[in-house]
Amino acid sequence: MPADLIPRLSAALARPGDGSSDFDLNPGTVLPAGRKLRPAGVLVAMDLALGDPRLILTKRSSALKHHPGQIAFPGGKQDDTDADVTATALREAQEEIGLPPDLPRILGTLPTHETVTSFAVTPVVAVLERGFDPVAEPGEVDEVFSVPLAHVLNPANYVVESRIWRGTRRYYFAVPYGPYYIWGATARMLRGLAARMNE
Repeated sequence: MPADLIPRLSAALARPGDGSSDFDLNPGTVLPAGRKLRPAGVLVAMDLALGDPRLILTKRSSALKHHPGQIAFPGGKQDDTDADVTATALREAQEEIGLPPDLPRILGTLPTHETVTSFAVTPVVAVLERGFDPVAEPGEVDEVFSVPLAHVLNPANYVVESRIWRGTRRYYFAVPYGPYYIWGATARMLRGLAARMNE
């Protein structure tokens, strides 16, 4: 592990800056009046236990109603019983991938990301200094995997692609790695972290 990784991450998270959204690359998007955003938290967990840092991600179940089969961080909407979005991210990571809630060392958060599905998502950045055995929650997660942190922190690995969504061409970031097509909100949040790390 690079000796300066944790200080660099902490400094990047402390930098001022605006949040991001699914509409960053689609400025002409018209949002419905009175739209209310629901708070959510995701865990951007970096496994340091094996030497070269790796980012933990999930492949969502193909049976899910929303975003089936997509690559995502562990996380979800904030419950009334959650103290804050960090608690949300830790609870969801325990449910989805079996991550003990006392294992992640929380470094901070990125600015919120607004999704097309009306969530205000807070990325909670953490490092894991001890390993764990992931257990995918069968109803929600098809696979738990990791990618090299260096790959997603390199802005040169990001591309802008597009597809037709509800009759309109929408543009989005993607940061593919091997068989994994990381795109949309997950790629946009990672792109924000990469930009901060490279300032």
